[in-house]
Amino acid sequence: MPPQTSPVLPDPPTEATAPTEQLLAQLEAISRERPDRVLRLRGTVRALPPEAGREGGEDPAAAAAPDEPCELVIYRGFSSSTTHPTAFDPDQPALPETTRLISAEILQAPLRPGEAEGLLAGPGPVALFLEPGAWP
Repeated sequence: MPPQTSPVLPDPPTEATAPTEQLLAQLEAISRERPDRVLRLRGTVRALPPEAGREGGEDPAAAAAPDEPCELVIYRGFSSSTTHPTAFDPDQPALPETTRLISAEILQAPLRPGEAEGLLAGPGPVALFLEPGAWP
């Protein structure tokens, strides 16, 4: 009997392919095709104290950190947080790993400060807007 071989498993996801980052990449791709739309995402970010990234294991203070509200807009293929600082480099994630996206809505673009927002769809689950047909 020939020796059994174990199935080849894919490499585990890296930080660059974290679920939130993948989701944003897909939404950015759709938004490039819709320059007349802005997608606004709302959710929470778990604030981590500075010592949470140090070596030595899980920091108990990190688990007790409160969630902060966050908002992100995607326009013409680019994401920008309106509530948290983002890196200048567009290849860097717009949101930290501790982000949980909760809802999304489509607005008429461009947004103009002081004018009423043209809400076109939503709010609804973020996954709903992964379908280009959901962008009116």
